[in-house]
Amino acid sequence: MAMTMSQNDVQVQQKEGEEDDQSISRSDSGEDSLDGLMSHRCPLTPSLSPRKRTTSQSKTEPPLLRTNKRTIYTAGRPPWYNVTGTTFKEAFVIGLCGGSASGKTTVANKIIEALDVPWVVLLSMDSFYKVLSKDEQELAARNEYNFDHPDAFDFELLVTVLRKLKKGKSIKVPVYDFTSHSRRKEWKTVYGANVVIFEGILAFANKELLKLLDMKVFVDTDSDIRLVRRLKRDITDRGRDIVGVIKQYNKFVKPAFEQYIEPTVQVADIVVPRGGENFVALDLIVQHVHSQLEKREITVRSALASAHQGQPLPETLSVMESTPQVRGMHTIIRNKETSRDEFIFYSKRLMRLLIEHALSFLPLKPVSVETPQGTVYEGKRLSGKRITGVSILRAGETMEQALMAVCKDIRLGKILIQTNHDTGEPELHYLRLPKDLSEDYVILMDSTVSTGAAALMAVRVLLDHDVQEDKIFLISLLMAEMDVHSVAYAFPKVRIITTAVDKNVNDEFHIIPGIGNFGDRYFGTDAPSDWYESDDGMDY
Repeated sequence: MAMTMSQNDVQVQQKEGEEDDQSISRSDSGEDSLDGLMSHRCPLTPSLSPRKRTTSQSKTEPPLLRTNKRTIYTAGRPPWYNVTGTTFKEAFVIGLCGGSASGKTTVANKIIEALDVPWVVLLSMDSFYKVLSKDEQELAARNEYNFDHPDAFDFELLVTVLRKLKKGKSIKVPVYDFTSHSRRKEWKTVYGANVVIFEGILAFANKELLKLLDMKVFVDTDSDIRLVRRLKRDITDRGRDIVGVIKQYNKFVKPAFEQYIEPTVQVADIVVPRGGENFVALDLIVQHVHSQLEKREITVRSALASAHQGQPLPETLSVMESTPQVRGMHTIIRNKETSRDEFIFYSKRLMRLLIEHALSFLPLKPVSVETPQGTVYEGKRLSGKRITGVSILRAGETMEQALMAVCKDIRLGKILIQTNHDTGEPELHYLRLPKDLSEDYVILMDSTVSTGAAALMAVRVLLDHDVQEDKIFLISLLMAEMDVHSVAYAFPKVRIITTAVDKNVNDEFHIIPGIGNFGDRYFGTDAPSDWYESDDGMDY
């Protein structure tokens, strides 16, 4: 059924049985997360209907942090997995198709502005042009290579990348240089999308691509307008001459549009005439995306708090022996009267012991070395590529010094997870991880954890970056049984290592007897009365 609105604002096509990473923009990445959180959020037009929020914001913080150079979301990414650690919420993927210079990128940016939600990724099909041979590069230099033909695109790589991004995985996107007609050596890393907007001239031309699109939008713009825009873009931005651009348009662009692009309007859910100027159509798209995101909201913390009660502690848990020394240090740091200097000193001692204990679980291989006396010593060496430390900010960062003291030249990463005061759910705000973690043993550090909500999210982030589950060591000075069970149930191969496990958690998710807010006691700051653990290491 097709419905046409007044003044030719928008055409909607509904089909029976259907349910209602310039390559990357507004994305989070392991390369540079703060840059990835950039956005320019502003009202699309005063006439648009009020927008609903799909992610709750803290009542005490504005959703944006503005500077002269950037606009950064202070709203975090809510859980995209369930209590089993399995990805539950796939990213909502909007496909934008249309002729060259039809205004697809403009429409995409307008949708991003109007959506008013963080963690949106704009993925351009232009990033996935095939690598040209020497002969093909010569043709391209003479404007005789057809960049508008399906054979010009690496659909296999494109489908693989979009499928992983939809499932919440970290992905790498090639960066195409239109001046040299080649891919640059540096690829862009993208992670953490709630919404993916995928745009390209042949976005609907591949069956496997169509399966990944939750919403298909065709941008319909007059051919004369598209030609003028293409002339301006190719001459100004891509260093082409006017004769070559017109030659290429008549020989390749126009025929390809008529043969491959225009017919795909039949599979579109929405046709948008006039592109970014069509506010009615854009409003319709935004409302639909919001309704779909609301259906996908899930809660994790409350489910964790009520799960696994009375179960025996898992075999993957290792608690340091409670020697008189260890128990004496716990007595000092748990005492509310302990001064900050003593709290820091004895916490550091415990951290060093904990790190040494954790490293004893790393696999070792036999190795022979020659001593200065000329004899052979049969020893051990790490059986693996390397060790990487990742701290859950801010309290987990206090453990980095102990790790660096015993592991020379270790790589470090950071993850910031905070509790949303409205929903009580953990939210991912920032991460910066080293490259190529897939073969590393990762020491995941937090000072104290209770429900496991923050730890669960951090482990999920590492898995999304291809870290192997059995190579993740979660270490903490103090854990609650609830946290141990939650992590072990969701990720049974993760090694859990701590100096002590307390049995109880109160209604505010504080460990009993506990240690207090570790971050505030360590850094000498005062916590608000409603502060939560994942904000700064509160034992909840």
